[in-house]
Amino acid sequence: MTQKDITFVADFLTEHFNEAPELYNRKGKYFNVERVGQYLKDEDDDLVSPPNTEGNQWFNFLKNSTHLKESPLLFPYYPEKSLHFVKRQMEGVIDQCLQKPADVIGKSVHQAVCMSLYKTSQSEESTPQLFKLPFLWNDKTSNIHYVLFTMLENSVSKIYILRRHTDTSRSVSNGILAVEFGNFLNNSINESSDSRCYSCLDAHFYDDETVTVVLKESVEQEGKERVLAQLPLS
Repeated sequence: MTQKDITFVADFLTEHFNEAPELYNRKGKYFNVERVGQYLKDEDDDLVSPPNTEGNQWFNFLKNSTHLKESPLLFPYYPEKSLHFVKRQMEGVIDQCLQKPADVIGKSVHQAVCMSLYKTSQSEESTPQLFKLPFLWNDKTSNIHYVLFTMLENSVSKIYILRRHTDTSRSVSNGILAVEFGNFLNNSINESSDSRCYSCLDAHFYDDETVTVVLKESVEQEGKERVLAQLPLS
């Protein structure tokens, strides 16, 4: 150890472990505790060495502000308490704030429609992921809500579009439909139908009338072609 290290430790012991007669009446606490550690104790007791807030610009600002001094928007300060105590207080306030919206929103949500997309065997230990790429879009002009998704397994070349009216009492024609890409990018009708099949990697709405998709060639070979295509929703 260097002399600087020894001096540092000695200063620390001198500052924090001097005898503190004012603490003699507190059971088992005859020395000042380390001033950082006291904030981390999960106790409701007051701090042994509370911080000195004299000259703190924020406290002075609040003290001199008639509007902010009693403002309900400011979280109250507990200079005598540990961070654990303050954390519990804050969690209680946040829970109280969120409870009412949760009750209101929960009571307003109800099932509008139920569609069976696929069935799996209950005997299987691990169910494979068959649902992929859910993307939501709300067309505010026509008040229609869209969900884009793909189904794996036997329909990787298809993208499904689910449409629902935002007014659940109204229905929409073609509530769910599938768009199959297949070999629509073939350069000529002479090409083999299996030579240029594409599957969907990703799909998002570009705007209310256009869907953007990322396609990849399904053939297992090096240098698979990737295509970025924009398709009119119509």
